[in-house]
Amino acid sequence: MSVSIQEQNIAVIGAGTMGNGIAHVFAQFGYSVTMIDISPDALNKGLSTITKNLDRMVSKERITITEKEDTLSRIQISSDLPSAVKNATIVIEAATENVDLKLKIFKALNESCSADAILATNTSSISITKIASVVDNPERVIGMHFMNPVPVMKLVEIIRGYSTSDAVTETVTTLSQSLSKIPVTVNDYPGFVANRILIPMINEAIIALWEGVAGVEEIDSVMKLGMAHPMGPLQLADFIGLDVVLAITRVLQDGYGQPKYAPCPLLVNMVQAGKLGVKSGEGFYLYTPGVKELVVSPGLT
Repeated sequence: MSVSIQEQNIAVIGAGTMGNGIAHVFAQFGYSVTMIDISPDALNKGLSTITKNLDRMVSKERITITEKEDTLSRIQISSDLPSAVKNATIVIEAATENVDLKLKIFKALNESCSADAILATNTSSISITKIASVVDNPERVIGMHFMNPVPVMKLVEIIRGYSTSDAVTETVTTLSQSLSKIPVTVNDYPGFVANRILIPMINEAIIALWEGVAGVEEIDSVMKLGMAHPMGPLQLADFIGLDVVLAITRVLQDGYGQPKYAPCPLLVNMVQAGKLGVKSGEGFYLYTPGVKELVVSPGLT
């Protein structure tokens, strides 16, 4: 099942924040990439985001204009999943954090991909073993959890499912290293390591706000100034997306069945109200294009 790095064709499913970031990094490091999404608008937006991020790198003299153009030339886009993954040696699914959607995608990959293609998921919490259960040969399914923003963050959390083979793990580890990333291998339990630790911390920060212990800025300031976090937990929640935070919290709650993982009612209400953070323009803070100064959401002051 191991394929030499030079021979690999990469397919990335999803053109959102994580999908276009993953496609960007692979193309920047010399891989041929097909970015796949059912929405042509999402594909165009994803490609525009990659272009803007590359332009920023050019302006900071991290890459040349030629390197930017070469990177873009390696990216193809497609809304036809079966044909787009037919010749892929590695597929990385980066769709919405929804178990039913991911199972549907992996069933389609099982039918459309070659039998020896590695099938990776960028899930941040959903069981790799469960996802692999809809694939004929589950030993080729693995978690490849990139961090946001993908072009900047060094970690790739590699998650071995119950049946994931050593050969697949070694290939994905080498692949991650070829992207100048640092792979860390963990086992398949709800939330893995990153989000099993991070999400309860964020949820506890929301509970502290909900209970009136302190305000949004005060909570974030304590964690930034006292714990050396580059971003406070409430701002980070906005950055991740409150809907994603809630989804991961529920995965932890269902997986471990312990009250400590129950989502804060304030988080639930904000998601139901459409206050999702950066992506919606309002979460714990307001996000206005062109305005860098953080302003606490009026409903939380």
